[in-house]
Amino acid sequence: MTNLDTDQLLELCRQGDDLAWEALVRRFQGRVFSVAWHYTRNKEEARDAAQDVFIQVYRKLDELDQGRAFVPWLLRIARNRSIDRLRRENVRTPETEVPVDEAQPMAAPEPGTDEAVWHDDRRRLLDRALATMSEGYRELIVLKEIQEMKLEEIADLLGLPIGTVKSRSHRARIALAEAVRELDPSYGA
Repeated sequence: MTNLDTDQLLELCRQGDDLAWEALVRRFQGRVFSVAWHYTRNKEEARDAAQDVFIQVYRKLDELDQGRAFVPWLLRIARNRSIDRLRRENVRTPETEVPVDEAQPMAAPEPGTDEAVWHDDRRRLLDRALATMSEGYRELIVLKEIQEMKLEEIADLLGLPIGTVKSRSHRARIALAEAVRELDPSYGA
């Protein structure tokens, strides 16, 4: 099933193929978790949100138009579910907060090599820098740079004109660079 493209997997899922559904979830679970984590900043909340996302996708799979791109649709659901969880969480007080330095939104590299340690340090620096940014800028960085969505897809997802997304995306990248330099003045030197 791993050699099938997404459209083929979706068609098999619509036909009730459990193995195709499992393959689809495995293919996209990392991206969904990453989006959820960047909104919730909490591993458990992100896992729960990701599970909610796939439940909703399963229920609404027949509603996805054949010509519509799956990934933007999936990430829209992930974004909306994460925001919903944040709204509910804002009503409750958090039991404990996880410091950004301890959170691990992405899989850690293989231990033992200098390069792996360097990449892990860069990932933590990026996460800390993202945590200092405004929600709007962080969202653009996550969608464009981490999830690799096209500007047109982001504009559609956020309901904004393409020109607005382009200018905000540019400003978000500048803000990220400034945040990274502020956290680590030696970075990029």
